[in-house]
Amino acid sequence: MHKYMRLLNELELAIGKGTFREGDKLPSVRDLAQRYACNAGTVVRAMQELERRHLIYSVPKSGYYVVVRGTERATDKREPLDFANFSPDPDVFPYLDFRHCINKAIDTYRNELFVYGTPKGLPTLIPAVRSHLASHQVFASDSRIFITSGVQQSLSLLASMPFPNGGTTVLVEQPGYHLFGELLAAHGIPAVGIRRTARGIDMDELERLFRTASVKFFYTIPRFQSPLGCSYSEAEKRQIAELAARCGVYVVEDDFLADMEPSGKSDPIYAYDTASKVVYLKSYSKIVFPGLRVGVAVVPEPLAARFAQYKRLNDIDSSMLSQAALEIYLKSGMFERHKHKIRASWSRRSRLLEDALTRHAGPDGETYRFTPPRSPCIHTHIELNERTRVTALVAALKRRSVIVEPIDKHYLPGYPKAPILKLTVANVKEDDIERGVRMIAEELGRRR
Repeated sequence: MHKYMRLLNELELAIGKGTFREGDKLPSVRDLAQRYACNAGTVVRAMQELERRHLIYSVPKSGYYVVVRGTERATDKREPLDFANFSPDPDVFPYLDFRHCINKAIDTYRNELFVYGTPKGLPTLIPAVRSHLASHQVFASDSRIFITSGVQQSLSLLASMPFPNGGTTVLVEQPGYHLFGELLAAHGIPAVGIRRTARGIDMDELERLFRTASVKFFYTIPRFQSPLGCSYSEAEKRQIAELAARCGVYVVEDDFLADMEPSGKSDPIYAYDTASKVVYLKSYSKIVFPGLRVGVAVVPEPLAARFAQYKRLNDIDSSMLSQAALEIYLKSGMFERHKHKIRASWSRRSRLLEDALTRHAGPDGETYRFTPPRSPCIHTHIELNERTRVTALVAALKRRSVIVEPIDKHYLPGYPKAPILKLTVANVKEDDIERGVRMIAEELGRRR
């Protein structure tokens, strides 16, 4: 990370966590330049950005001070601890940055924004996205890159359009992304499940289904899977790509948290695709904010023309204003800075969640069993005793202002459900994670 971004992120974090309190004077420009081994101009630039965000103010010949925000937060009222909602924490939304990008987009693209666009997406955004995808080892020509209204639209188009292999059934991990399961059921699209756990999937079963179930495509979330929080190993991803090539089945890879990956050596299934059988999907909603509704689909050549047709008939084009703002956000470096900020925040929450779950699991996991989330993943699951009445547990925790959710809705209708409780700390403050996990463990302890 550039020194400017690191300095800006760490100062912003220190102010947010109260290391520098309202009214406190910040270290001098000289001190910060020495501490971060950068020049004074870099420090001044960071301070000016914090001023623009109304986090600090300058006093001539005195220095920089943290803005006093009044007493609206001085309250003893505790909000419910929501371990069910996976939407990003509103406190980390890049409001000011993105407002700037939207205003800039209106000025830059005033002629393009107010007419119909193209089904593929804003022509100037596609090269910017192509460059960004390359950092994830996803290489594709512009002709195979489509901008969509989030990953959800891509899934809807893929599920409804015919595929060259003639398959009619969609194979999905169980448990898996619940809205896709609901979409398949609502449209009467044949679907079959394959069990996934923290230990992966049965590759022999996957091959059997590829060969016998008339599978059109296999939908998978290989990285930080929702709702389980686990990831495939490199060997598993390579094996899935090889099976797809050998059996003539397509794989739809939903890499919605690719930007959270801390390891530069963790490649997607797409990177192992030698037969043009992998559709790669990516979202910008989780890392920026949900209302952005901009996703990317990298489609193999045999599917591109049909995908373009279905996309055009579905909505003519995705929001041009959002696309133009995202282009500026990517090219300006704001996205990269925000990515590091979010990743750092998620890493802290992930470690706190793992520590709390470890502390309260009981000897030999007698209270519950869990797989430690791989940082910076902020969602995981705990495996409950078969005798645990999950509905009663959820109700008891709700009375204690702790919101949790069983995993039932993440299964296809009729698929056997495991006694699992999903947990996410996307909207739980760092200081509350330990307290929430302790109350969950206490309720489970009463039911042993």
